[in-house]
Amino acid sequence: MTKPELLVTPKSVEDIIPLADAGADAFIVGEQRYGLRLAADFSKDEVKEAIQLAHENGKKVYVAMNAIFHNEKVEELADYLLFLQEVQADAVIFGDPAVLMAAREATPNMNLHWSTETTATNWYTCNYWGRKGAKRAILAREINMDAIVEMKENAEVEIEVQVHGMMTMFQSKRSLLGNYYEYQGKVMEVENRKQEHNMFLHDKERENKYPIFEDENGTHIMSPNDICIIDELQEMIEAGVDSFKIDGILKSPEYILEVTKLYRKAIDLCVEDPDQYEDEKDELLSKIEEIQPANRPLDTGFFFKETVY
Repeated sequence: MTKPELLVTPKSVEDIIPLADAGADAFIVGEQRYGLRLAADFSKDEVKEAIQLAHENGKKVYVAMNAIFHNEKVEELADYLLFLQEVQADAVIFGDPAVLMAAREATPNMNLHWSTETTATNWYTCNYWGRKGAKRAILAREINMDAIVEMKENAEVEIEVQVHGMMTMFQSKRSLLGNYYEYQGKVMEVENRKQEHNMFLHDKERENKYPIFEDENGTHIMSPNDICIIDELQEMIEAGVDSFKIDGILKSPEYILEVTKLYRKAIDLCVEDPDQYEDEKDELLSKIEEIQPANRPLDTGFFFKETVY
């Protein structure tokens, strides 16, 4: 049984070595101008340093270029790809075909990971983008375990699955917080609108709080709960899923480090001693629950939801 890659989102260059020591195999970094919903905004110098540190420790770095690009940014893509090739990024994450077109011309040997958040829902689509040049498909968060296993069985590309952290529920290229505030009391109310962090949409009907933030790419609304399936990894590992992602957006470096350690232990146990994993998996889940922020309940996302056709 092959161990899946453990992919983590560091908050800074200083996190690379501790996370590598904790068991991370690869990292996602990037610049807000080109990447969506990053755990932190890495400048070019920081991207270069992160790659250097990771490679010195035998780890990989994937750089996010998964934003939606309007015409004013398209001309920049080739130069940024050439920079990433120069600093030896292990792959580029993309969703907009403009990145694929730029890469074909500027960096034809660059590894590409296809990620559109919501449309990687079947193996045929994953293979289509594989034929266009993608090495990996990052699956939508809204599909269940049975679909993930089926996709891996039929995929001609690597498969990446998010196993921990919050999911994206909505994005708009517009700055929408002002509009929400204007309609306060009629739809939902925005809490802490003027702060960069700890902003929430209140849905009183469902009794949920949705983290919301604005950046250069617009407005982002996140899930009210965090995915956590540290106790449900075996089926995907047996199916051969290539990469498990821990998304650390809006989390502290200390939290990401501890979660990485626990998933490292879970993956190793599941591959090397499945019976021991069965014995310890509930304890591993309990340890995450102990460090989980009070306003972020854990659930299993869509992994065990019934598919409706």
